[in-house]
Amino acid sequence: MIKRFVLCMALVGGPAHAFTLEFPGPAINTVAPVPARASYGLPTGPWTGHGETGGAVPTDAINGTVERAAWAIDTPKLATLDLMAALRAQLVAAGFSVVFDCDTTTCGGFDFRFAIDVLPEPEMHVDLGDFRFLSVRRSTAQGPEAIGLMVSRSTARGFVQMTRAVADAGPALFAATNRAADGLALPLTPRPILPALGTMEGLMTGGAVVLQGLDFGTGAAELTDGRYAALAALAAWLAANPDKTVALVGHTDASGGLDGNIVISKRRAASVRTRLIEAYGVPGAQIEAQGVGYLAPIASNATEAGRQKNRRVEAVLTSTP
Repeated sequence: MIKRFVLCMALVGGPAHAFTLEFPGPAINTVAPVPARASYGLPTGPWTGHGETGGAVPTDAINGTVERAAWAIDTPKLATLDLMAALRAQLVAAGFSVVFDCDTTTCGGFDFRFAIDVLPEPEMHVDLGDFRFLSVRRSTAQGPEAIGLMVSRSTARGFVQMTRAVADAGPALFAATNRAADGLALPLTPRPILPALGTMEGLMTGGAVVLQGLDFGTGAAELTDGRYAALAALAAWLAANPDKTVALVGHTDASGGLDGNIVISKRRAASVRTRLIEAYGVPGAQIEAQGVGYLAPIASNATEAGRQKNRRVEAVLTSTP
């Protein structure tokens, strides 16, 4: 029994494109595709490097419209090799070119899995000893289109996650004028680009602050590209207080096991530390990276709103007078 799914991506400024995916067995769509304006780092090679903060997966950033979806497939006897082969053939037939193709070992194993964006359990199950990944891309009228495909399985089912991105310029950000309808000039009030140092005063009064607005996908360890007001404020505070040190502490929600969550929480903190050093010029000696997984929640894990609050990185003051 073959089940077909059609993924439609509504693109700004252009027609919607549909992509049909056929599975070699009964399939349940565990996460429905919802197009959104976002960025996707398409993996282009395996995990490289050693140590907790010394490695990475090379990616090609696709900025535009992104959708993610996942399926559980009733194929108890079908190996991940065969499941990926069937899907790979469809993508190639649709005009995609293979960018990167790997199995558990050649991908980089555990490190690769936790360095890329993977949807959470149970919607997307990844066996750390048996998974495969495929990156493909093709050209469209809107711009480059890329797909990242993760395939794994449990004892009874196969699991597939597809992340699809189409690069496009998007809508105009705004139309600005400093004149009212009657032609009178309106005064323009400058808005600060960076928050004041006072936003970090919680470090001295409460010993810790949550770094608001950091963009991590569920299951992803790398901070997405862009400038972050919270990091700019922390960097400015550290520059103004060169005798102070902080620990960046990563936290997760309670989805998945503790060991994996501790690893990903520390990698998120390490990613923030690297960004502060490389993009904001913070001395490495002033910041360290740690992770505690789901052991220190600030909200209930019983709701999605609570889980979102629990997925965070905090700056904790570690220096003493």
